[in-house]
Amino acid sequence: MATHRALLLYADHSGRILEHPYLEMAASSAGRLSRPSPEDLIPLPEGSEIFRLPGRFPVGYDREKKRFHVLSSDPYNPRHTVDAVAAFVAPAHTQLYTAAYKTRRHAPLLPLFAYTAVGWFQGGFVTTAVRLDPDPRQDFKHFDPETIARNARRRLRRAPTNRLVQHLGRCALTYGCPAARNLFMDRWEAPLPTSPSCNARCLGCISLQEESGLCATQERIRFVPTAEEIAEVAVPHLLKAPRAVVSFGQGCEGEPLLQGPTLEAAIRHIRRETSRGTIHCNSNASLPDVIARLADAGLDSLRVSLNSARPAFYHAYYRPKGYSFDDVVRSIRLMKSRGLFVSLNYFVLPGFTDDPEEVRALCDLLEKAPVDLIQMRNFNADPEWILKSLGFRCVRKPMGIRRILDILRDRFPDLRFGYFNPCLDPNA
Repeated sequence: MATHRALLLYADHSGRILEHPYLEMAASSAGRLSRPSPEDLIPLPEGSEIFRLPGRFPVGYDREKKRFHVLSSDPYNPRHTVDAVAAFVAPAHTQLYTAAYKTRRHAPLLPLFAYTAVGWFQGGFVTTAVRLDPDPRQDFKHFDPETIARNARRRLRRAPTNRLVQHLGRCALTYGCPAARNLFMDRWEAPLPTSPSCNARCLGCISLQEESGLCATQERIRFVPTAEEIAEVAVPHLLKAPRAVVSFGQGCEGEPLLQGPTLEAAIRHIRRETSRGTIHCNSNASLPDVIARLADAGLDSLRVSLNSARPAFYHAYYRPKGYSFDDVVRSIRLMKSRGLFVSLNYFVLPGFTDDPEEVRALCDLLEKAPVDLIQMRNFNADPEWILKSLGFRCVRKPMGIRRILDILRDRFPDLRFGYFNPCLDPNA
């Protein structure tokens, strides 16, 4: 059957990814099925991955019967069952829909990745995503493994007693962390992890999982580096890297604000050596008083992690220890009162993020606590599990991720959208 729509993809019993002969690709928004329009599809970006989703039947659209269809057996070998597939889209791209599937009984929990809808169209993979940030800092084609390994090993030899350098070497060489790899390529944004502890118990924490049975995807730092160790990493990078940024708060640590005195001392040390580049902090923004001290020491920008602008869903995900959503709002306002740059690391999960009540809450938050940038980053979690854990049910029709962007651009014309922490120094 000829179709001008993308075809459904599935994994056969041996793990091969195949296109269905006629079922069209379907997509999901918190369980609501849809047929993605051609405008919602882009070629699968280089550096993306395709995952097999065990225990989940793919769902496609039968154009002839005008209904969605759960595919339980291989059309080319009906004796075998099949699994759904999804795309883990390369950085800088924001998902518009998640993969459409029907979860079977006793299906395993999916690991901490994002599961974007993926299909097959005119001889290539396509996915439902949009590139919101043109910055190429984590584009696959810009990473040369041999150069990274050579530079990392040279730097590890030169700083054998600097624990932070040694830790970042493992991040680059073992885990392939893009930020650590860029550090050893002497460019763009470099990481400064500092905190082995945290004051939240995020359901989707990628560096510590104690209850869910999930596997953390990164090794959490086990020590607090000294201000001197931090400066030894940061100062050379800020002095020579193009569009130089150094960032506290990484995937391989807890909450950096818990190490406030160390961060404050490190920032002052760095700024005694150079005024070039941007000193940034990724944070849950739980401790406004600490943020005030860091800002006074020379912190240039803050990125606040946020799964929801609704306090109930925020608390259900972060499960904070000793702080509340109100403290987060206070931190944003404190930074802006000093004229400093603030962004949101806003986790995008289609069907939840574009729920009408969530959009209303986000607009209300931006009215009382304005920010400069929203980084639309994909929610790395099993969609069904995270929505159930939050206690969310999709009651009203989702507005669509593109529609959110239109609403925010219209209501907040100075608000920027992206994916990465920008360098704020025009001379860097």
